[in-house]
Amino acid sequence: MVFKPFALEKFLSDWEQKVRFNYSESGVHPVELGELLDMADTGAGALRTVPLNYPEVNGDLTLRERIAALYQGAAPDNVLVTVGVSEANYLLANTILEPGEELTVMRPTYMQVEGTARNRGSVVKTFALDETRDWALDIDALHDAVGEHTKAIAVVNPNNPTGKILEESEMIALVLAAERAGAWLIADEVYGGAERERSDQTPTFWGRSDRVIVVNSLSKAYGLPGLRIGWVVAPSEVVTALWRRHEYATVSTSMLGNRLAEMALRPDVRPRLIERTRGLIRHGFSVLQEVLGQHQDVFSMVPPMASALSFVHYKLPISSTEFVDRLRTEKSVLVAPGHCFGLDRHLRISSALPEDYLREGLGRMNDLVTEIVAGL
Repeated sequence: MVFKPFALEKFLSDWEQKVRFNYSESGVHPVELGELLDMADTGAGALRTVPLNYPEVNGDLTLRERIAALYQGAAPDNVLVTVGVSEANYLLANTILEPGEELTVMRPTYMQVEGTARNRGSVVKTFALDETRDWALDIDALHDAVGEHTKAIAVVNPNNPTGKILEESEMIALVLAAERAGAWLIADEVYGGAERERSDQTPTFWGRSDRVIVVNSLSKAYGLPGLRIGWVVAPSEVVTALWRRHEYATVSTSMLGNRLAEMALRPDVRPRLIERTRGLIRHGFSVLQEVLGQHQDVFSMVPPMASALSFVHYKLPISSTEFVDRLRTEKSVLVAPGHCFGLDRHLRISSALPEDYLREGLGRMNDLVTEIVAGL
């Protein structure tokens, strides 16, 4: 079987450390260790006695209790702690799907589950979010893509790369589609808590059906990607099956990561991390809008409802790959090309960054646009 690399992550691995301005990442400016300790009113000395041993293979009990408390009706046995959402998604695709079985995925999307399934020999069908209707779910396309052979439906909500938050009616449609097909609904909810337009957290799919599996992590809404702590919330029998494969893949997460994650999810600390994230997102997006507004004839977008990401459409006669390559080589600025999400002539731009850093690099992108337009 021919292995197909993960296009987005290969792109990031190749170039993100080789540019002056990197707007290709998917989270906010990260929290420093001292900042987290201050939020928790804990001195660095408290870490001196942490044994650098293996934690519990499925995640320390205290951490699983804190994660379960975020999902009504969940218990620690419904939780598996993983090395970020990346491991969670990888385990799910290799546990739930067999070669030849069907996966249905949302487009545009973060394409890890789709790529893993294809490499496993699964059949992939897609349904769209409609940009002309502010990324509304195409219900007809969903119904066409889900049938008796569908084993799982995978969604990201809030969405990466668009920042779309599904409406209640759209969530219900997805749950019903999964139930009709007897399929699993895998919901990546990593941007829940990173809302830009609202103060309430995005509703979870958890608890809407016994066919729902949720994945999440500390990377996006919490600004703690370096901890590499994610989780799966699922029926206990699914958690057990994933756990057995987790033992093959990574054995466990890190002890220090577990302890810091327990700290981040304390009821007095978690809201402060989310407040920090939302502040960065809201300010950064206002800067992005202002700078890209200088080329309103070229750039357009549906403003993201959540996340640090904007999925920007451009009106130039070049592919997203060519645009991004020129931006990188000529201006030392990196953004993610739309083709990595299944939709060309778009750019995914992360803007929850320090303002001076954001303005200078985006200014360079505007300069490139001016040069391209002048050469047409």
